[in-house]
Amino acid sequence: MTTTTTSPRTGARAWLGLLVLALATLLLAVDNTVLMLALPHLAADLNPSATELLWITDVYGFMIAGFIITMGSIGDRIGRRRLLLIGAAAFAAASLVAAYSTTTVMLIGARVLLGIAGATIGPSALALVAGLFADARRRALAIGVFTACFMGGAAAGPVIGGVLLEHFWWGSVFLMGVPIMVAVLVGGLVLLPETRAEGSGRLDLASVAMSLAAILPLVHGLKELADDPGQPVAYAALGVGLAFGWAFVRRQRRLAEPLVDLRLFGDRSFSAALLILALAMVLQGGVYLFVSQHLQLVEGLSPLAAGLWMAVPALGLVAGSLAAPLVAGVFRPGLVVGAGLVVSAAGFAVVVAGDGLGTLIAGVTIAFLGMAPVGALGLGFIVGAAPPERSGSASAMAECGGELGIALGIALLGSVGTAVYGGTVTSPHAGGSLGEALTAAAALPPGQAADLVAEAQAAFTQGLLVVTALSGVLVLGLAVTAMTLLRHLRPIGGDR
Repeated sequence: MTTTTTSPRTGARAWLGLLVLALATLLLAVDNTVLMLALPHLAADLNPSATELLWITDVYGFMIAGFIITMGSIGDRIGRRRLLLIGAAAFAAASLVAAYSTTTVMLIGARVLLGIAGATIGPSALALVAGLFADARRRALAIGVFTACFMGGAAAGPVIGGVLLEHFWWGSVFLMGVPIMVAVLVGGLVLLPETRAEGSGRLDLASVAMSLAAILPLVHGLKELADDPGQPVAYAALGVGLAFGWAFVRRQRRLAEPLVDLRLFGDRSFSAALLILALAMVLQGGVYLFVSQHLQLVEGLSPLAAGLWMAVPALGLVAGSLAAPLVAGVFRPGLVVGAGLVVSAAGFAVVVAGDGLGTLIAGVTIAFLGMAPVGALGLGFIVGAAPPERSGSASAMAECGGELGIALGIALLGSVGTAVYGGTVTSPHAGGSLGEALTAAAALPPGQAADLVAEAQAAFTQGLLVVTALSGVLVLGLAVTAMTLLRHLRPIGGDR
């Protein structure tokens, strides 16, 4: 099986192609979080039930996680640019439907289509970024830009949503995707080369079904576990997902043209980078959850104000993502990733030792800055280690690993924080979370309410500190792992 490429781009044309891909990635990340502030507005208009509101919020991420492996393999077969353009057109159309939805069912359906379209764009865009640049250093910088756009876009979502809702109706948060994806369509046709694997066999539909049956229950189970660690349904979903995952792996080993080529894991750079990336996302997802809740439930900030504060650590991620490829051109990448993770541990230590909002944000910013090289360089290791004909599949595995890592981090670290909260509070009204305590306080006399809120907020803050301290210890272990497993890699642009 070989890879064919048409109309290779070089120089300024390649950077313009990167701009197109970065624009698509930025929108995907924004669309994942922009809905946060629009929920009360659309709820007042469409009157969804509590279950329907959860579907509106979650189904987009579920569809991306579920279909991303399949779409990476399809891109390898039919062409990554073709799949990207199909996804961009579908995303624009689904955005229109979502913006003008008149019923809850209509909006949920649009969100499903947006998620499936998003799954076509992510792995195709990353594979195309890697293919635009033959020079290793420029390719690493391009992947750093790609990563920075994704990280920055996720943080910008609530801010953009807040600005739009100040002037327009809730549908505007979806409508903004239409002109952006039209620009991606036009720019993609003009600037992007087509790449695909020649001689690929038919797509194995049984593998597609099994991948969905594995990933969707895993994501759902992790989410339910984060909401309530005692739910039997969460463990049942995880069991179903793991069982189908085991069956999926067994089938891939037998197929001549698998959906996921497990031989990729035989490459040390690929497997090590994928492991480190997933584990780093575990920590990042869990810490982000606690800090964003702390800003609103303890500091009393509005969602928009909290989003603005959380944009500061996101800028640390962006800066680190852009700087990491440049530094890794001078020093060994394993050392750069490991040193960055040591910096991250120092940031977590600042949070634990400090006091006040400013220290919290400063510490998290340092922690995220140090964690940035994991994504910026790790994606390059993963895609670079795969043969060209499997670049779409490798990109999909990297992005799926990140998605599952974030979900796992929210579930595991969320459970740790919940346990600390439950072991700290003594009031019978405190419930199992700070949110429950605040709800109970609204029905109590003022004096009792104030005492309950103070106790619950202190317990939640204690949980945040424990989670942060644990993350600092774990990130140091991850630093040692990176320096050990990636020590064989030479500075980018040099020989291995």
